[in-house]
Amino acid sequence: MKIAKVWKHATSSTLTRLALALLAVSAAAGAATLTEVEKKEGLAQLDRTRRGVIEATKGLSEAQWKFKPSPDRWSVAEVLEHITLAEDFLVENTSKKVMQAPAGKSDRDYKSTDKLVLGAIADRTQRVQAPEALHPTGRWSPQETLERFLKTRERTMEFLRSTPDLRDHVVDSPLGQPLDAYQWLLYISAHSERHTKQILEVKAAPNFPKQ
Repeated sequence: MKIAKVWKHATSSTLTRLALALLAVSAAAGAATLTEVEKKEGLAQLDRTRRGVIEATKGLSEAQWKFKPSPDRWSVAEVLEHITLAEDFLVENTSKKVMQAPAGKSDRDYKSTDKLVLGAIADRTQRVQAPEALHPTGRWSPQETLERFLKTRERTMEFLRSTPDLRDHVVDSPLGQPLDAYQWLLYISAHSERHTKQILEVKAAPNFPKQ
């Protein structure tokens, strides 16, 4: 009798552990994993838009940095400061708040949302007002701002390189749907591309200083 009870308990315990293991496998199967291809694509996006900022601001004189097409428009220096402030905020928010947020739905259409982020955020035909906290105030010189941007962008890229589970948590976004951490990193890249276009618009103004 005692042997039977021990066997029954052992069998029950084993079945319980097996059931829990199967549930864990099932949950893992339902969650998407960031692929190496996606990681490389994300890094390529961040590198491309970093080079875009460098190229758009290369060799500018003080007059060119400070020129405004009109009193209500930002200068190149101010746009670069906004890009830098936004990335500082977004990568900090992603590494802390997003990575601690609840999981998204297992049937989310990741690929379509990735494309939406890259397309919609970089699109300058839809103008939006930046939050007051991200408005430029001349905190740094243009060179200091660029150095800060490059340092933060390297942090963003290293976060993508080294962080697992970037698909596992989601937070609401201005796009009207939740984004996972990887998509927030794409958002960062697209945001800098959006404002690099703004820098090019400033430089294309008819009265932009020749030097």
